[in-house]
Amino acid sequence: MKCRILKKSGILAIAIAACMLSSYPVLASDDSKITDEETTEDHAEDTSYSLLRGNNLNFGTSEITRLASNKVNLYGLTQCHRDCLTVYLDMDLERKVDGYYSTYKSWEFTASNVNHLSKSIDVLVPSGYYYRVRGYHAAVNGGTKESTTTLTKGIKVK
Repeated sequence: MKCRILKKSGILAIAIAACMLSSYPVLASDDSKITDEETTEDHAEDTSYSLLRGNNLNFGTSEITRLASNKVNLYGLTQCHRDCLTVYLDMDLERKVDGYYSTYKSWEFTASNVNHLSKSIDVLVPSGYYYRVRGYHAAVNGGTKESTTTLTKGIKVK
């Protein structure tokens, strides 16, 4: 009887030790670390000129500005050399979660027979994340489409 109790106690002790050794704390992803993709500023912008010196598209600009602890402003501009049949401006607001950026919200704008297209949008967002703007800028005229992309650094909304 004494032998059985000792045997069961030993097995129980080994099982508890095995559980304690195999468990470790799970740490949440630390998105507060700043990488080359982020800035400590409240504003970030990127401008990109058309890779080919075309006749239509001059440049595109994207900007993001922190307005409050839960609000950002996005600004995008597609600038052409002359009036174009169609001008495009797409803006994707991206949020960093678990170390990776993914699209949080998107907007697509077009205008006809203009030499530029700009938009400014105020967006309510959850605080505690990094946000950035990815822009697509294009101009179509005479069957030729010229385009470029922009990508701001991420800013912390806190």
